[in-house]
Parts: sequence; C-alpha cells; structure tokens
Amino acid sequence: MIAARTRRVGRRINPMPNQINTIKPYRWEGLWVFDDEAVGLRREAFVGGADDIIDVAVKEKGLPDPHGGFLMQFSADPFPGADLEFTWLRGDMGGNVYRWEGHGMDGWLCPALFRYFDAAPAKIYVRVRGIEKQGE
Repeated sequence: MIAARTRRVGRRINPMPNQINTIKPYRWEGLWVFDDEAVGLRREAFVGGADDIIDVAVKEKGLPDPHGGFLMQFSADPFPGADLEFTWLRGDMGGNVYRWEGHGMDGWLCPALFRYFDAAPAKIYVRVRGIEKQGE
C-alpha cells in the first residue's frame, strides 16, 4: 500500500495540500478577511498592501458586491482561468512580499501563507471571481 503524503497544519496532519486552493474574502470591520476552517483560520486579515491589491482587483473585475464575499483561487502553478500573477520579492516580518505583475503593486502575505504552502512559492497565480447566486 502507498502511504499518502502529508503535511502538518497547526496540530493536525492533513493530506497533501490542494493544487488549487479557494478562499472567500469579505469585508469585516473595514478589513478584507477570510475564514478557512480546514486550516484553522478565522477572520485572517489581508494587510500591508495586499488589501489595496484586492481593492483594485475586484474593481477591475467589476465584481458585484465584493464586500459581501467573492471567490479567490490560488496556486503556485499556472491554471486555467488564473488572470493575476504575483512574484516573490522578499521575506519580511515572518511573511513574504509579492509584486502584482503588470500593476507594480506590492503586498505582504502573513505567515498564514504556510498553511497552504510548505515554502513561499516563487510565483502565485490567482483567479478572482464573483459568487454565483443559487439558480443561476
């Protein structure tokens, strides 16, 4: 029998991480935050320029009511539909700074990044989209 590859997340052992991860950022108390029960995060905030990047990205995409939540898929590898590309610049205060290619904006991603990746990826590819309403 072949043993499944695992990684440690918090105090748990989880199966190998997804190739494409999905979170649902939303506005809370004036901040962009997200919850991901699978990796033990609740109201994890985007700060240090990452919040400004989200503001621009949802505006450019013309998402209806992004403050109520939208879907963000991300991966260290390109995937169909990914239309945002971020390049690692440097480590900073336990997190990592990435540049949004084509926009010249930098954003800091906190150590929660390591809930999804074993090490800071050289690139992060992202797809931002609205949430489909039931029956659409």
